[in-house]
Amino acid sequence: MESRKASVDSQCRELISDIRKGVFKPLYLLMGDEPYYPDLVCQAIIDNCIDEASKDFNEVVCYGPDVTAEQVISAASQYPMMSERVLVVVKEAQLLKNLESLSAYCDNLLESTVLVLLMHRASADKRKALYKSISKHGAVLDSPALRDYEMSPWISRYYESRGLKIDPRAAALLAESVGTDLGTVVVETDKLLKNLPEGASAVGVEDIEKNVGVSRQFSIFELTKELSAANREKALKIAAHLGNGAKFAMPMAVSALYTHFNRILRYGALLQKGMPSPEEKASALAGVNPYFYREYDQAVRNYPVAKAMAIISLLCEYDYLGKGGDGGNVTPGELLVELTAKILNI
Repeated sequence: MESRKASVDSQCRELISDIRKGVFKPLYLLMGDEPYYPDLVCQAIIDNCIDEASKDFNEVVCYGPDVTAEQVISAASQYPMMSERVLVVVKEAQLLKNLESLSAYCDNLLESTVLVLLMHRASADKRKALYKSISKHGAVLDSPALRDYEMSPWISRYYESRGLKIDPRAAALLAESVGTDLGTVVVETDKLLKNLPEGASAVGVEDIEKNVGVSRQFSIFELTKELSAANREKALKIAAHLGNGAKFAMPMAVSALYTHFNRILRYGALLQKGMPSPEEKASALAGVNPYFYREYDQAVRNYPVAKAMAIISLLCEYDYLGKGGDGGNVTPGELLVELTAKILNI
């Protein structure tokens, strides 16, 4: 999965590099559950395809619910006026009626037209003619959503691309705050940069706490840390504070705990086979910055394989309860405290 995400990032950079050089495909299908990369490529095309003086005559930007497939085909079939090309962009293309009928144009396209279909948190059916035709004659960018455990590494790479080094703890805290929405990471980073001292090149936990409005002291990140250490008092205190938060959602908390204990289980199972190689350890702790390996060395001592398996079973039960299962009148916050206590008692 990590290579899949890396390939999307690499493909996005390659497409944008070509676009900025004036090298365009006649067809683009930009889709997927994560809109960050499709939006980046679409905006790069709009910014570079048609010069400002020619946009009125040679550029059409429309929205799927507002047009028909026939209108899109008609616009794409026009020849450019005093320009090298025509640009037709259909945003929210997943809402275009008779979308599949665009395949007729794709098989008889004009090389002087650039047609962009931008889907928002949606994808074309890969079994149908439109997808196959664009794959053959143009470019398809399919951007899957990231998992929560993939966010911290992505944030670190993104900050590096902006000329910044972010502390792994700060990356984990930011990931917890923003969830898995890459666009929110970008927005929060832009806000943060405005408040950093001029010339600053490093971002720490304090910067995230101050500028993003999240406290390290009471976070899922800190809860997993204290659970790893089997620190009962601190873990229960954090759980109680988290559960009383206005934005607290039990399913998200359980998901983060499941990811954490699944890593502990995989790492513990690996250690049972003997001393692992660095590569094997990295595979078992996929998505974990090596900075945090020491925490997992401690966690596997407190939660050997049998305990880790019991905790994962417990988490499945509380996932059901947290999503409205038969939990009686217990609040989500009370569920988290109860879950934390049970984990510590296993």
